[in-house]
Amino acid sequence: MDKSTLYLVPTPIGNLKDITLRAIDILEKVDLILCEDTRHTKKLLTHYGINKPLVSCERFSEVRKTAYILHQLDGGKNIALVSDAGTPTISDPGSRLVAQVRAKGGRVEALPGPCACITALSASGFEAPFRFIGFFPRQKDLTEKELLRMKASTDVTICYESPRRLLSMMKLIKGFMPDRKLCVARELTKIHEEYIIGTADELISQLEDHEIKGEVTVIVSGASKSDTLDHESIKDRAMSLLESNHSRKDVLHVLSQETGIGRNEIYKMLINLKKD
Repeated sequence: MDKSTLYLVPTPIGNLKDITLRAIDILEKVDLILCEDTRHTKKLLTHYGINKPLVSCERFSEVRKTAYILHQLDGGKNIALVSDAGTPTISDPGSRLVAQVRAKGGRVEALPGPCACITALSASGFEAPFRFIGFFPRQKDLTEKELLRMKASTDVTICYESPRRLLSMMKLIKGFMPDRKLCVARELTKIHEEYIIGTADELISQLEDHEIKGEVTVIVSGASKSDTLDHESIKDRAMSLLESNHSRKDVLHVLSQETGIGRNEIYKMLINLKKD
């Protein structure tokens, strides 16, 4: 540790043994550990006999505490950033802090390690390429936009969802993509780890009998060639983008990226499409 560094240290997503030797080494050597919940992180550190000062840096305090953290780095301190579980900044706080450290010419070093998104994908049997969208959107307009994008895209889509909202998400997907294959991964790396695969309707019938606990990872298979050429779905997605003040050039680019269809072919589909 020649130069003060902000280390991004992944932590177990369930099984406490899923931590690298290097992660333990860094946590033992740094001067300070930033975390979401100090109580949660304390349990992990105690398990490995590590005793370091902890500073809470969760989503609502990240901006406010950035100046303090930058000051500590300027003073020669080495700092580790951890999330409650998995890899920091992946649907967890920290991205703004990393950007600020880099903007000041500071050193940021990311360690490889546990990530629920990648763990679930590797065991699902679904093939890349994939899109990771973080948590499934909650606002109605964003939800509909994302469902249209899933329907049109040939990429696998991966997202996180809370257990209390999972069934409602499955019902929404059923309405948009009743035949699409899904995978719900829960309790990853724990004793009751489970992967449930099927259509939205099949998953709903199984999940209704489950007591769902903990964060859930949902994987939605990509559209087939015939699905992708569903002109009405593409038009719906285009209109949604236009209503969000995207230019026609942007719409062509986005739809080409999402569907794998050439811009000229998409242009022909949308040539008469007008924004109300």
